[in-house]
Amino acid sequence: MGQATDEVMQQYERYVMNTYVRQPLVITKAKGSRVWDVEGHEYLDLFPGWGVGGLGYNHPWVTAALRGQAGRVLHVSNNYYHPLQWRAAKRLITASFDGTVFFTNSGAEAVETAVKLSRRWGGGRHEIIVMERSFHGRTMAALSATGQSKHQEGFEPLLAGFVRVPFNDLAAAQAAVTPKTVAVLVEPIQGEGGVRVADDEFLTGLRRLCDERRLLLIMDEIQTGMGRTGTWFAYQRSGAEPDLLLVAKMLGGGFPIGAVVAKRALAGVLSPGTHATTYGGSPLGCACVLAAFEAIEKQRLLERVNTLSPILFERLRALKERVPAIREVRGRGFMAGIELAASGKPIVEACRAKRLLINCTQETVLRLLPALTITRAQLDRGLGVLEETLVESSR
Repeated sequence: MGQATDEVMQQYERYVMNTYVRQPLVITKAKGSRVWDVEGHEYLDLFPGWGVGGLGYNHPWVTAALRGQAGRVLHVSNNYYHPLQWRAAKRLITASFDGTVFFTNSGAEAVETAVKLSRRWGGGRHEIIVMERSFHGRTMAALSATGQSKHQEGFEPLLAGFVRVPFNDLAAAQAAVTPKTVAVLVEPIQGEGGVRVADDEFLTGLRRLCDERRLLLIMDEIQTGMGRTGTWFAYQRSGAEPDLLLVAKMLGGGFPIGAVVAKRALAGVLSPGTHATTYGGSPLGCACVLAAFEAIEKQRLLERVNTLSPILFERLRALKERVPAIREVRGRGFMAGIELAASGKPIVEACRAKRLLINCTQETVLRLLPALTITRAQLDRGLGVLEETLVESSR
């Protein structure tokens, strides 16, 4: 750790609110799956931007769209029109299902929108069934919906009306339905919950339950969407189409923007004056959304995920056979979790020392969310460092 890094960290300590567990790394430049620190050291990042960097850092098509739009108009209030918003909405609908779109600034704001829409649609029904170990964000409704008590401590009283059931337990979800229930909220893969994959039968069972009991099915694809699992959205593998789809992270190719896609039958639930956001659907954000879709489609990145993902998981499962500390390997596409028998923090730190950046969630689950643009050589190199580190730690 160099002097420049120390100086930046000291200034953060003085001026920036301490709400994150930061690694001692000051990033000043990035491209693709590589970043450089303030001392000029290069790192390979297998967890770019907590999944925001799904196209890698500074994808040239996204940065060109951003620069071009910045020269025309930065912001248009939502009581006027601009042509990029309907085009971005149409592109989202084309990749998912017929409906209408409300643009937000973040994933948490998308969750808040879905909660409001569901309650307004429910006509007095207000309870939403949520999953244990789920994570939906830090704002109050999103936090209240989250199925992890550790994130909620100290913020009580939470928003009432969220009923937790075990993930992948259809019988428990069925038993939780009451006359007050209005919706079911689920992640097809729980990211912060430890990269836990929903069974197809669970998702199709929830769809059937919602149809039978006139409930809304809400899919939180904030982390799984935009090709992360090899399809545009993870729900598409099961065929359990939601009523509300929540998207963010990769949506803007690195630019902050989120969205809610609602089935067309729900289009009129949030009428003028019932919900709004100042920055949602800005010209800058929508230009980046269109560029991100174009990059994924024209550079055939879904195909790349489906080609490289089997290699990724084959190597991780082979590593499990060599390292007794690995309890389980989970995931799909470019979303992988390696559950350890002990804390994953030392592994993250050891990898960083070898110029590889990864993440640990739930204290014991190493998490990889490589960019869809990563090369085979980069993936091999990153996995080689991870394998070396885990083998060394097991001696």
